[in-house]
Amino acid sequence: MTIMFKKPTRVPHDGDPRNARVRFTGLHAGYPGRPVLHQLSADIPSLAMTALVGPNGSGKSTLLGVVAGVIDATSGQLRYAEGHPPAFVPQRGAVGDALPLTARQTVEMGRWGERGPWRRLTRQDRTVVDSAMERLGVADLASRQLGELSGGQRQRVLIAQGLAQQSDLLLLDEPTTGLDPEARQRISALLTGLVADGTTVVQATHDLEAARSADACLLLSEGRLVGQGSPARVLTPESLSRIWQPA
Repeated sequence: MTIMFKKPTRVPHDGDPRNARVRFTGLHAGYPGRPVLHQLSADIPSLAMTALVGPNGSGKSTLLGVVAGVIDATSGQLRYAEGHPPAFVPQRGAVGDALPLTARQTVEMGRWGERGPWRRLTRQDRTVVDSAMERLGVADLASRQLGELSGGQRQRVLIAQGLAQQSDLLLLDEPTTGLDPEARQRISALLTGLVADGTTVVQATHDLEAARSADACLLLSEGRLVGQGSPARVLTPESLSRIWQPA
């Protein structure tokens, strides 16, 4: 029997945590008057890189937002294996240039979930921030204004903010879009290193090269899941030609 929920249930996933970090079943989501996701069911494997792939408007960012907990689904089930709450890294364009924030202040915001925005950071918080910035190679940018940074530098700062949340589930929305090849390669290598160190990484991406190097892939079209599994099996010329129709 299928049970539909007005709001998705969020309960620990009782399967083998090595197999699925997140599982969603019959997921529907969208915005007032505009449904986006329709009846999505899939697993996001633990300790792996999963790519969400699809054209603009396919629902990648909405699905990422639902898994992150910043967008409410309208029905379905969403289950997490035991672990920390997800850390969400938005698109660079979602962070305004006009905000008077330094790179370090931006990374420190990753501690707000633990500390709150108005409490002073502890010595442990500062150590976590230092470690995240060093890991992403942005420690030397600490005093620079966020709006002054290059696209690749800003993206690494935002990923450092996600890392400062000390989650084992990192969600990224288009982390390499608009970057030059060297910056894309550097960020891809950093994300691969995070997976090797025990972090489950999910990225929404238009970059088919990055998607093909992932461990798993979810292919979306018009808010529906049209393929899931290994990139070699999902990202075939036939499947891609079906969803990316020429203008």
